[in-house]
This record gives sequence, structure tokens and C-alpha cells, in this order.
Amino acid sequence: MELWNKEQEKQFFYNSKNFASINQLFNETEDGRYVAYWPRNYKGKKTTLQSRNSLIGKYSEKWVSDVLNHLIKDKNLFVVQQAQIPAIGISHNSPADVVIASKNEKVLRPEDVKIIFEVKMSIVWNWEYDVSTDRLFEIGDYRSHRGKPSFTRSDSILKAIGKCVDIRVSNVLASKIPLIVLGNAPLSNGFCKKADYLKNAGIIQGFWSLNPFPLNHGNSRKITPKKGFIRFDDVDELDMNLNDLFSENLNFFSGMKNPAQLGKIIEMANNENNYHNKGLKFLKLINGS
Repeated sequence: MELWNKEQEKQFFYNSKNFASINQLFNETEDGRYVAYWPRNYKGKKTTLQSRNSLIGKYSEKWVSDVLNHLIKDKNLFVVQQAQIPAIGISHNSPADVVIASKNEKVLRPEDVKIIFEVKMSIVWNWEYDVSTDRLFEIGDYRSHRGKPSFTRSDSILKAIGKCVDIRVSNVLASKIPLIVLGNAPLSNGFCKKADYLKNAGIIQGFWSLNPFPLNHGNSRKITPKKGFIRFDDVDELDMNLNDLFSENLNFFSGMKNPAQLGKIIEMANNENNYHNKGLKFLKLINGS
């Protein structure tokens, strides 16, 4: 199975033409061309195309679900789209895009959920649609157009961070669930340090790009120093990182304590008889339970 590529984007447009109009999918130039994004050298009148956002959102969530289903088929797990986890604030008003869970149900308990994915994928390349031949032509990668796809959009990244933080602080029951933000473009330069900080702090376990070759020429960022961002080059690499998350038994903890309070917690935890129990005791104390 392949990760995101040009063929996925072509398939999106061809599939969407069955129920969406051309003007919902493409920008129309002054000379009658239909393009996915405004080319950088275009000087004519421009409008903002919003109608495609929900369409590519649904398509990419389904595509992510198909990829994950391929990877977990032998693990007695399920991929659930638009999942609700009320105990940690994920309701029908703002469901989780995609989760891997031990039950195939739309409404889940925190203990049923293995990983939560926030999907921030979009059209990466620019495309021109020829009405007369019903054919689609790629006319440049994201450097050639004015659009900002996926992880290159600051508002998209900030929205994902906000949702993940909201989950993290909603309830201690969320502390064991890894949170991953999925995209299909390189992370913008201004967010690389933030991604590493968020991973190091345990808030988000990574911004993962599932597009191995987002540029037609040259290389894109592969990984940040602390692995807050990773670009996966094939399905096997993605599978390896998923398995690491399944096996790590992570626990999120946070707090604002003065040195004396922190020292007392450490001393109490140290009274336990092994490292595992010391860790569990520390987590209980730092979380106030």
C-alpha cells in the first residue's frame, strides 16, 4: 500500500466530480482555466475557494482510515472515524477525526482508545482541469501556487494544537492516549521547535506527514531534532512508529509545584519497591490522586 501521492489527489478530483460542481473544486481564471490553486504568477482577479475544504477533509479521513486498517488488520483493533469519547471532552460537536480502538463503536470510553489522530491533510500539488477532455493535469508542487496546504498553514496547525491541548487537560483519563496530528506537507519552519517542545512535554506525540515526496524537485524536511515532526517515506516506516506507540505504555503528567512540594512527591514515590511502582506512585501524586 502506498502513502499519499499525486494519484490520490487525482482520484479525489475525479471522485468528487460525481457530486460536486467544477466551481466547488477549482478556481476559474479570467481566461477560463480551472485550477486547484491560484498560480504564483497569476495576475488576474482572485476569489477564495472554501467549498473544497470539507470534501478533501472527508476524503483524506477515509484514506487515512484505509491505510490504518491495512496496518492493524492482525492486531484485534479497529479504526473508527468521527469517534466520540465524552469522558475526555470529545463529543458529537467536535469528534475525533480517526481513532484506533479496541471496540468498533462510535462512542468510546478512554480505556478503549489506543491512539487519537487529528487529520490536517489537503491538496498539495496544483492541478488544472480541462473541461473539453475531462482530464486533469498537474501544473506544479506547493512552491508554484499561492495556497498553503496542510502543515504549511499556521491556522491549521494552531487549530490542531488547540484541540490536542483541550483533550490533554480535559481529564486524567486522557493521560495514557497518544495524540498524533497527520498531514501531507512539510511542517512550516516556524513550528518545528514548537512541535519538538510539544512532543517533549508529552502533549502531542508527533506531527506526521504521510507524503513521502511533496516536492517535484529537491528534498523536503524529513525529521526535526526531537522527532516532533516526521515525514514517512513508506508504509513500513509508519507501521514501525505505530507499533512503538502501542508498546510504550505512555503516561502524560504535568504540574506547577515549588521545589519543596516536588521533593516531597519524589521522596514518597521513592519508598516503592521497584521502578515501575515508583513511577506509578509519582504519577498519582503529581496528578493529585
